[in-house]
Amino acid sequence: MGDLAGKKVFITGAEQGIGRATAERLIQAGCDIYFHYHSDEAGPKALVALAQTRGQKAAYSYADLTSTEETARCVLAGAEFLGGIDILINNVGGIVGRKWLGEIDRPFWQTVIDVNLTTMLNVTQSALPFLKAAQDGASIVNLASLAGRSGGHSGSLVYSTTKGAVLTWTRSLAAELGEHGIRVNAVAPGLILGTRFHNRHTTQQSAEETIRAIPLGRAGTPDDVARVIAFLAAEYDGFVSGATIDINGGIFRM
Repeated sequence: MGDLAGKKVFITGAEQGIGRATAERLIQAGCDIYFHYHSDEAGPKALVALAQTRGQKAAYSYADLTSTEETARCVLAGAEFLGGIDILINNVGGIVGRKWLGEIDRPFWQTVIDVNLTTMLNVTQSALPFLKAAQDGASIVNLASLAGRSGGHSGSLVYSTTKGAVLTWTRSLAAELGEHGIRVNAVAPGLILGTRFHNRHTTQQSAEETIRAIPLGRAGTPDDVARVIAFLAAEYDGFVSGATIDINGGIFRM
């Protein structure tokens, strides 16, 4: 496992939940970091303050990552601030809403695809020249979901489809970028409470039913996911690529 001290990280959606927990982990590991946020800058402000107390570099900016122009500006600002990018964390994504097959219209379909896939395309394309230039190899970690493995709960058809695509994107990109020394991996979290996703879209009854089926007997936390992302991020000089690590307490096994 590589030493993360001094590594340059660009992470999307760092304002709350898994993104914020991951940013905290990477700061504590010694990384310099640039945060993208979309809806609330309170989280990034706190993360910058944390980094500064440790003598590390951190900054953030807003962008609509479905826009190629805004994404390019945000990534370039991050690369210029950091002096390059060694590690990319594609964290942005969401269910948007629960809709069953007969309720799905084209605008909803396109929105969920854009939130979960177009953002990842835009960010990774913009970061690619900087990742290729990383001297000791680079690492990309993509956020998938248990829904991409299992199909998810009712009403998550489009979301589950996009998260399944993230798994394939990860495998394909690992094959394509390996020659440049860039490792590409994914994590697939299950029920992770304490995130905006589940606060908005998962009822207490649904969460309790899911927890009863989890072999470890509890829901996950954002830091459960952040710990695994930090490991994969540190594999910039390792041999793990094209892999997906499931983080679900044993409810789904393959």
